[in-house]
Order: sequence, then C-alpha cells, then structure tokens
Amino acid sequence: MVEEVRQELSALAAIFCGPNEWEMLSCSETDGAVFRIHTTAEGLVGEDVPLELAFHLPVGYPLCLPGISVTSEHLTRAQCVTAKEKLLGEARKLVSEPMVHELVLWIQQNLRLVLSQPETASSHEKCTLPESATGDDGPWMTLLRLDHMRARTKYVKAVEKWASELRLTGRLMFMGKLILILLQGDRSNIKEYLILQKTSKVDVDSSGKKCKEKMISVLSETKVQTEHKRFLAFEVKEYSTLEELQKEFGAAGLGELFSECVLGLVK
Repeated sequence: MVEEVRQELSALAAIFCGPNEWEMLSCSETDGAVFRIHTTAEGLVGEDVPLELAFHLPVGYPLCLPGISVTSEHLTRAQCVTAKEKLLGEARKLVSEPMVHELVLWIQQNLRLVLSQPETASSHEKCTLPESATGDDGPWMTLLRLDHMRARTKYVKAVEKWASELRLTGRLMFMGKLILILLQGDRSNIKEYLILQKTSKVDVDSSGKKCKEKMISVLSETKVQTEHKRFLAFEVKEYSTLEELQKEFGAAGLGELFSECVLGLVK
C-alpha cells in the first residue's frame, strides 16, 4: 500500500472521529483497504438521512476507482444504487488523487438532488469512460471461494438477493466442503457485491453469534472473453463429484479457469 493511501486513511480516521463514524474492516498489502463511514445527508424534505458508505481501496488506488457501497434504512435499494452510481461518476473525475473525503462531502451536499431523480432512470444509468481510460467496459467475471457457510439458508438467500439487486449472473456452487461463487456482470457491481459480502453479518460463528465474512478469497477476476458463455441467471447448484463440477466449467468455456483455480483446491 502506497504512502499516499496510508496518509489518506489516517486523515479519514481523524476526520470521522465521532462515535461509530469510522470503521476499518480490513487492510492488507494484497487486497487493499475496506472501511465504512457512517454519516448523514439532507433528504427530500430536509430531514437527516443516515448513510452507511463502505469503500474498498484496491491495490491500484488512486489510479483506479474504489469500490463503493451505499446503504440506508431510510432509502430504497434503487435509491442506494443510484447514489452509488452517482458517486462512481464523481470518482471518475478524481482518479489519480485521494478522493474519499471529497466523495463523502459530495453525497452529503447532493443526496437531495439524487433522490429527486426518477429511480427507474437512475438505477440503470451507467457512467463509463473509454476502455483506454478505465478498462472496465463490458462484462467482467469473478470467481470467489468461501471457507465455510454455517447459517447456510440465510447466507444463500443473502447471496441471491445481492446478485439480483446488482444484476449479476452466475453460480453459487457446492461440492462437498468446497464453496465457490462465480459472478458475471458490470465490474462496479461486482466490486459492490464484494463489499456487501465482507461488511454484512451473513453468517454465524462457532458460538452462534452473527458475524461478517472474513474468509473469502478472490481466485480470479477478468473480463468475460468471447469464448466464455454468458450466464442468463444466478443459480445455486450442488455437485456430487469433481467431474460434475468440471463439466459445469467446461460447458461455460471456463475449462482453463477450472484447471488453474479450482482443481488444486480439491486435490
């Protein structure tokens, strides 16, 4: 992690120093930093709307966009998605410089305007730059591995809900103790999915208490290639044998991905 990012994190922790305003969730040299900021912004009728803003600063930040998630009990899911997309649009103007504080200030000052726009139009809005600038256009694919899933029914419902809301397709795959999630869709939505996965209490620990997902691994992240099959929906599937799982990957044109990232997990 570059010194510039360390300084930004230190400054953010000092700025958002009130009770429960700042929460560092994870920080590493390989995965970057994931943190949450609790703040408020003016709503449609002048009321204070509590916002939970989660950010993922990847290793390449600030030369690449941060992952952003917006949640609030006072907003609909569509309104949260709209706010996130607007923030990503602002972030694109600030690439190459520390931007998190500027983004928080922007949503505090502009939430009312964002909420005044029709949800149906804004929730499908996409702000993109040419490929030479971002490399993010077109569908992306990410393969994740979960270490375990104690509260399986609740966990599966959460994964299906996030995939549906973020317009992601793919598979949640179980084979014995192996748990994989294959996602296809807009890269910013995949990033938001990862933030939700890491910051939401979707499972329980050994004592039965609700807990966040701390043992998720990103096995692969790449653009969907022409030889890859596009999944039309997100499905939960179970496999009895390694051969069945391999056929699933092979049918989707992902045989190489299986060999490189999955085969070694079950040997």
